[in-house]
Amino acid sequence: MSEVFEGYERQYCELSANLSRKCTSAGALGGEQKKQKLSEVKAGVEDAEALIRKMDLEVRSLQPHVKAVLLTKLREYKSDLNNLKNEVKRISSGNLNAAARDELLESGMADAMTASADQKSRLLMSTERLNQTSGRIKEGRRTMLETEELGVSILQDLHSQRQSLLHAHNTLHGVDDNIGKSKKILTGMSRRMSKNKWIIGSIIAVLVVAILLVLYFKLLK
Repeated sequence: MSEVFEGYERQYCELSANLSRKCTSAGALGGEQKKQKLSEVKAGVEDAEALIRKMDLEVRSLQPHVKAVLLTKLREYKSDLNNLKNEVKRISSGNLNAAARDELLESGMADAMTASADQKSRLLMSTERLNQTSGRIKEGRRTMLETEELGVSILQDLHSQRQSLLHAHNTLHGVDDNIGKSKKILTGMSRRMSKNKWIIGSIIAVLVVAILLVLYFKLLK
């Protein structure tokens, strides 16, 4: 909720209550005293209109979910201001006789009190709804922050896991290279062993043939 709007709202409520009291007292006066009191009321009404305009400008600059609630309150204040203006006009007419004026005054006071009670009830309901909305907004903001923190934590965990997987992949790649090299070495050794077997077998065969030839020639002699 806007603190600027709340400031204007407090000023308007105080001013409206003061103007209501002045209207009530002006209705019971006459002559110059009545004119002076009405002059004060009219000046106060102008100040109230200025506060309404300021609240209107402030509300229109807010976010939509807050604006909707404050516009409802602003309409209540505008209605209250119109009631004050009508009361000032009624008191300013001065064309009724004393009895009629007294009767209208009593009726007007009763209506004003009823309207004021209804107005206060509506304002209290609007304030309560606004407080509930503000509470939901704060709760939503808290949930959003918690979700954001959870998301950051998950991203950090995923990054750590990715680094671990990359390290494991690099390790496995190194092991695979070493296995490939070992396989090549073993293959080369196997080939050399096979070659050596053939060489040794050939040497043995040659030696056997040589021994047989030597024995043959000795036997002939």
